Amino acid sequence: SNINLLSNKIQKNLENLRLLPFSTISSAFTRLVRDLAKQQQKQIELVIEGKEVNVDKRILEEIKDPLLHIMRNAVDHGIETSAERQKQGKNPTATIRLQAYQTGNTINIEVQDDGRGLNLEKIKQTALQRGIHTPAQLAAMSTEQIQALIFASGFSTRSEVSEISGRGVGLDVVKTNVEKLQGNLTVESKAGQGCKFHLQLSTSITTSKVLIVRVNSHPYAIPIEYVDRILLLAKSEIFSLQGNQTIKIAGLPVSVVWLADLLQLPLNVPSTISNAKANAKVLPCLVIKIGKQKLGLLVEEITTQTDIVVKPQNKLLEGISHSNGASILSNGEVCLVLNAQDLITTEQNTGSNNHSVATDKQLSSLLLVEDSIVIRTQMKRILESAGYQVTTAVDGLEGWQKLQAGTFDGVVSDVEMPNLDGLSLTAKIRQYPKYQELPVILITTLAKEADKRRGIEAGANAYLTKGDFDQSLLLETLNRLI
Repeated sequence: SNINLLSNKIQKNLENLRLLPFSTISSAFTRLVRDLAKQQQKQIELVIEGKEVNVDKRILEEIKDPLLHIMRNAVDHGIETSAERQKQGKNPTATIRLQAYQTGNTINIEVQDDGRGLNLEKIKQTALQRGIHTPAQLAAMSTEQIQALIFASGFSTRSEVSEISGRGVGLDVVKTNVEKLQGNLTVESKAGQGCKFHLQLSTSITTSKVLIVRVNSHPYAIPIEYVDRILLLAKSEIFSLQGNQTIKIAGLPVSVVWLADLLQLPLNVPSTISNAKANAKVLPCLVIKIGKQKLGLLVEEITTQTDIVVKPQNKLLEGISHSNGASILSNGEVCLVLNAQDLITTEQNTGSNNHSVATDKQLSSLLLVEDSIVIRTQMKRILESAGYQVTTAVDGLEGWQKLQAGTFDGVVSDVEMPNLDGLSLTAKIRQYPKYQELPVILITTLAKEADKRRGIEAGANAYLTKGDFDQSLLLETLNRLI
C-alpha cells in the first residue's frame, strides 16, 4: 500500500514537471496578429485569456502551429476591413479572442473572431465542385455538418492563393495534427457575427480517463470527455428514421449503431437491432458527443471508468480503424483507445446499417513516401478520401522496408529525402523483377526537364511537380496506372 502511494506520488510529480503555463506560447500569437493586421491594413485587437492555465509541454509544442494557422485564416479570411465593418455598424477594430481553460481532464482552447463568419453557400458550392458530396447529401446535412466541411482535404472556398494563409496546407492538416494529440477540433459560426474554433485536448498525453466497454468480449476504451451519457435502452425506445436506427434524447433524434459495425468486426450479439430487441430486455448504449453531434453506440457491456496510460499508434495497429493508441489494463488485457470523432464521421458517411452491407471490392493499396510531416499528412488524406488504403514512410529507406514487408498496388514518393532519395528508391524498386510492373509516381519541387528525365530514367511511371500540384491530376494518374 505504501509502495503504491509512493509510486502514485512520483508519477504525479513527474506529470507536474511537464506542465508549462499557456503564456509560454501566447507571445507568438500577439506578434503574428500585429504583423498580419499591419500588412493587411486592418485594425485588430487580440485578447488572450487563461495564460496561467498549465498544459503538458509536448501539447504546447504541438498545438502552436495549428493555432497560428487558425489565426492566419481569421485575419485573412474572417476579419473585414475597417471600412467594411463600419458600413455594417460594427466596431472598426475587430477582436480575436484566444482563451484557454480547463474542465476536468480536458484543456479547452478557443479562437473566436467577430468577423464575417462562414459562408455556407460558398462551402456547399465548393463541396459540389470538388465532388465531396452530392446535392442530395448536402440537402440532408445540418448547419454544423456543412460548417465542418472546411476540414475536408484540400478544401478552400477561395479561388486565389493568399500570401498569408498560403497554398496547400489547409484546416484538414490542422485537424489531423490536433487529432494526433488525441484531441478534437470543431467550428461554430454565425453569418456576419464571426467564427469560433474549439480545441479539446487531454491535460496529459500519457494518461487518460476512459470508459471501458466490451465488443466481441474484447475491451475498448473511449475517452471520458467524449461520453455524454450511458443508457440501458428498452425495446420500445429504438425506432427507424430515414432508414437509420434512432433513439430520442431530450426530444431530439440521435442515431444509434452497433460499435462492432463501425469497427468492422463480426458480432457476438444479434446482428440487427430488431433481432437484439427480441432477445434482450435492454441494450447497453454509450452516447458520445462532440460539439453538437451525438451518436449512440451499442455494445455488449459497459464495464468501468478508469485511468490508463495510452501508448501511441505503432506498426501493429496501423490496419485497425478508429484507434488513437492502446493500453494494457490492470488485468493484463490489451485495450484499444478509440477516436470518437472518427466513429461519428464513419457513421455519418456510411449510415448506421452497415451490418447488412457486404462487398467483395478490394481497395487499392498505396505506399506514400514523404519526409515532410505536413505534406505527408495532407497527401494521405487526399488519397484516403479517394478510396485508397495508404501506408506512409518518412524516407526512401523506410519506404523500401515497408514495400518488402507488404503488398502494394502503387508507390507515390517525394524525390529529395534523407537516407534514400526518391530516385534511388525508384531505381532500387526496378532492380527486382517482381516490382517491374509496380506503378511509381514521383512528386517533387524539382521541375526542370533534366530532373523529370532523371525520374523517368530511374523507372518512374509519372513525374509531378509540387509547384503546380493538382490533386485531380494525381488521382487521374493513379487511376490510369493502377
